[in-house]
Amino acid sequence: MSRISSVRTTDVRFPTSLDLSGSDAVNVDPDYSAAYVEIATDDGERGYGLVFTCGRGNELITAAMDSYGELLVGRDTDELVNNLGDASRRLVHDSQMRWLGPEKGVSHMACGGIVNALWDVRARRENKPLWQLLSEMPVDEVVSAVDFTHIGNALTPQDATDILQRGQEGKQERIAELRQHGYPAYTTTPGWLGYSDEKLVRLSKEAVADGFGMIKLKVAGSIEDDRRRLSLAREAVGPDIRIAIDANQRWEEQEAIDWVNQLQDFNPYWIEEPTSTDDILAHAAIRKAVHPIKVATGEAVQSRIIFKQLLQAGAIDIMQIDSTRVAGVNENIANLLLAAKFDTPVCPHAGGVGLCELVQHFSFFDYAAITGTMEDRVIEFVDHLHEHFAEPVVVTGGRYQAPKLPGVGAEMLSESTARWAFPAGAGWQELNAR
Repeated sequence: MSRISSVRTTDVRFPTSLDLSGSDAVNVDPDYSAAYVEIATDDGERGYGLVFTCGRGNELITAAMDSYGELLVGRDTDELVNNLGDASRRLVHDSQMRWLGPEKGVSHMACGGIVNALWDVRARRENKPLWQLLSEMPVDEVVSAVDFTHIGNALTPQDATDILQRGQEGKQERIAELRQHGYPAYTTTPGWLGYSDEKLVRLSKEAVADGFGMIKLKVAGSIEDDRRRLSLAREAVGPDIRIAIDANQRWEEQEAIDWVNQLQDFNPYWIEEPTSTDDILAHAAIRKAVHPIKVATGEAVQSRIIFKQLLQAGAIDIMQIDSTRVAGVNENIANLLLAAKFDTPVCPHAGGVGLCELVQHFSFFDYAAITGTMEDRVIEFVDHLHEHFAEPVVVTGGRYQAPKLPGVGAEMLSESTARWAFPAGAGWQELNAR
């Protein structure tokens, strides 16, 4: 009998604050980081997961992962990975750990990192990338992975079954299409708030030349700066390329309405995170007041329960799931099914450390086995830190190419985790010696 022998965490941080990659109106000096976890079994199996953070506090996630890991060591591996719905619920609803959320914040994110690592073990066993594993799973097994607690008034197990049953028709053709043509992407690479106007223009033109049909700019520093930068970007990309804008929750409700309406003449496609993602009613008011600009949110939405309410309230046009904010694969399956129930496009949040590598699997699964459409659906792409992964994302012609290696995409190169382990890794020692 195979058992979990160890759950080992590493605090990995990259000094991205040095060039302001990732900077916005709220996160002004991020050091993109990953609380990284490796699950090992006593017969040699491995599974990898991570949680993205912006630097300080990454040690809190790794410590919480250590606590969750103690609940797994010694457990029967088959029992866990052959019933990942039950495994996830045992962790998420652990009677003592749950007190720290419940189902939100550091504990929930850490739990998700562990859950993702268990899915990684399962996907490696079946020699499939996560998106293919999910797409080819029997419908009843996918439904059994979903925790319907507190969402049953919006999505029932029967609803989920019906959605997935409809997704079976033409599924194999869509899987083949994904392997051949990939999935559309947009890029935030030009739009970081700390970049100069010259860099913004250059990167915007490069994005169009590379085949992207949409770029995204960070906003909410000042209205004068936003108007200037949007004018430069619009001139650089022309009238037919979509430009999304992202305020990173900076505004109050009326402030968001007034600010966004002053940017209407640049034809922004969506405003992302105009206010606190917990403020569902404010999102609904903003959506009504800034139409036809769409409202998008999700990267900081803490659980399926908040997503359910955003959808019920008609508060968003676009759902933006994140691969490491919620409790792992299981909860994002729930989020995708909720979006399908409410006919709302999912355009995942990515970037960071490993977010592109992880979240792409959900869009591929969504197209293959849930909605069967890519209309108005794109995955965010940011071009940095991919070189640290065993299977870096591949984006060509503005499209994500289908992941091929087995797993969830979280495995990092051992030399990268060693060099950038905080604070003792060689990379940090070299920076501190300067």
